[in-house]
Amino acid sequence: MKALCWQGVNKLSVETVPDPVLRNEQDILVKVLLSATCGSDLHLLGGYLPAMRSGDVIGHEFLGEVVEIGSRVERHQIGDRVVVSSFIGCGRCWYCQQDLWSLCDNSNTNPGLTQAAFGYEPGAVYGYSHAMGGFRGSHAEYVRVPFADYGAFTVPDGVDDQSALFASDAAPTGWMGADLGGVTAGDVVAVWGSGAVGQLAARAAYLLGAERVIVIDCYAERLQMAELHAGAEALDYTTTDIAAELRERTGGRGPDVCIEAVGMEAHGTGVSHMYDQAKQRVRLQSDRPTAVRQAIHACRKGGSVFVLGVFAGVVDKFPLGAILNKGLILRAAQQHGQRYIPMLLERIAAGDLSTAHLATHVLPLDEAPKGYRMFKEKEDGCVRAVFRPTA
Repeated sequence: MKALCWQGVNKLSVETVPDPVLRNEQDILVKVLLSATCGSDLHLLGGYLPAMRSGDVIGHEFLGEVVEIGSRVERHQIGDRVVVSSFIGCGRCWYCQQDLWSLCDNSNTNPGLTQAAFGYEPGAVYGYSHAMGGFRGSHAEYVRVPFADYGAFTVPDGVDDQSALFASDAAPTGWMGADLGGVTAGDVVAVWGSGAVGQLAARAAYLLGAERVIVIDCYAERLQMAELHAGAEALDYTTTDIAAELRERTGGRGPDVCIEAVGMEAHGTGVSHMYDQAKQRVRLQSDRPTAVRQAIHACRKGGSVFVLGVFAGVVDKFPLGAILNKGLILRAAQQHGQRYIPMLLERIAAGDLSTAHLATHVLPLDEAPKGYRMFKEKEDGCVRAVFRPTA
């Protein structure tokens, strides 16, 4: 089959790789209908995440058709149209039972690196290095889905492919930020980043009762999307003092909940951004915490900060004193997709949640390297490049 393979830092190519096969009785095989780029993939391309090998198939956000099922699969039939959570959960361990699916104890078969880095290993994710399980990714014609009764979800008939696609990762990630960030009725919420996850976090905040949502970025077309599809207020951090503006808009207090949806390659302005870039480039720190710092400083006293962006290692000048002395709640997680996907599909079907607009560029799989270049460089207003293997 054809698949998009990582060949080195900033090197991708479409190659012929062996077809996947069922490896245990809880697997299904899925014929991929659509797969999407994700901002966290850019960390793989930039060489910031370890344990990538030449020829690895990348991608983790996808929708497809079930073409083969294992003997113990109970919830799926051949021909089902399914969206698959990017994180793999066994459904039986303590963490899965607590709805903490991205922390599954049994899905990551290569735990050594992450145990050394984090103290414990997280769950596995498709196409995201051998440190995260070494599973083949979704930018391919077919994908093996383990623990399919827990990780694959049948798409309602009234939901089109392009809308359902983002229930795989972007929508549950964004919803989790608003949910676990503690958004309640009447809150003012600030979201750093207006990519797909940031936009969906903003919309989730409104659906959970927020009175106002303010999205912060520097890309006009993305901010316009956040205004149109999420109902958010937009702030361009290159044209205003974000901290002062947020105080002004919140009666001097600051936002009740701040959601960071940027991650380890955050951009900013001024000396602190240049400092972070320089240290990351020479590997004196692995991540750039520009947006996290800003969120912590901007959040009101006693408020909540939730980190959605992907971080892999260590950061410098982390404002722990601000967290303590302002009495902040700080939370973070990789997405617990299985907790949210069924509800999100229902909301998409009901028209409460718009996702199809995020697929700004739909390309055949053969053009995936071009799609990633457009996505990385924000060419032609690209928010997400989506690949159709059967095109």
